[in-house]
Amino acid sequence: MSIDTAAETAAQTATAAASGASATERFQTDKSPFDAVRDTPAERVDLLAREVLAAVHATIRAHKVTYAEYNALKAWLIQVGEDGEWPLFLDVWVEHVVEEVATEHREGSKGTIEGPYYVPGAPEQGARGAVPMRDGEQGTPLTWTGTVTSVDGTPLRGARMELWHADADGYYSQFAPGLPKWNLRGCFTADTAGAFEIRTVRPAPYQIPTDGSCGRLIAAAGWHAWRPAHLHVKVSAPGHEDLTAQLYFPGDAHNDDDIASAVKPELVLDPRQNADGSVTVDYGFVLDPVRG
Repeated sequence: MSIDTAAETAAQTATAAASGASATERFQTDKSPFDAVRDTPAERVDLLAREVLAAVHATIRAHKVTYAEYNALKAWLIQVGEDGEWPLFLDVWVEHVVEEVATEHREGSKGTIEGPYYVPGAPEQGARGAVPMRDGEQGTPLTWTGTVTSVDGTPLRGARMELWHADADGYYSQFAPGLPKWNLRGCFTADTAGAFEIRTVRPAPYQIPTDGSCGRLIAAAGWHAWRPAHLHVKVSAPGHEDLTAQLYFPGDAHNDDDIASAVKPELVLDPRQNADGSVTVDYGFVLDPVRG
């Protein structure tokens, strides 16, 4: 199958429901969310639940929500679950605030949301290499160099960088049909100087899935569904806090109105155009030591 045919097939058969179901299944497989909060005091659960409900109640009272609107909301919430889109909904509209609060103490590099399409176990590529990709993968060739250090400047030998991003059609491998399992996903390990070099292709902006429940909310509210082009990365090193980030490109039309509200000025790259049309970027990471 040619590249064009594969892309066309993916475009024809990828759906929000299928992507959402994959994201839900992956989340339930890879994470144990209840283990981390098993010992949460009842008082905190009570506090958070009551304040969330109070905010809902206040909205209803302030805007005189009707029974018709209430029932439409109830039906929509049920459909979100049936579509498997809760990971998409929460990661797009809620996660950026959780990330902001969780990392406000950090002195090192800024991070941002993980999103619903992370998959652990990407193929190891060493300190210098290319992410797995199809022959003739669409997109401008991009070489990314950088170093990983601690906040005191110490190079972090063996730091791991997991990279993943969408293809030129906006699809992520393992969440859309017709793509090789590890397409545009790789894991890199910094050398003795904390340095790395990664070869991939520049991703394109894309719309989040709009044929499911999240798309119905977007249409009803008159919003757009676009995310700016970005590279996802998770950086880790022993004795240091993990960093999750997305790196963006200057001039993208949606850097200022990203639907996921995930863009930060510190995460915008400064690419250099090469004579052969390829792009080079230099961007490193500073990790915070684990506290206490």
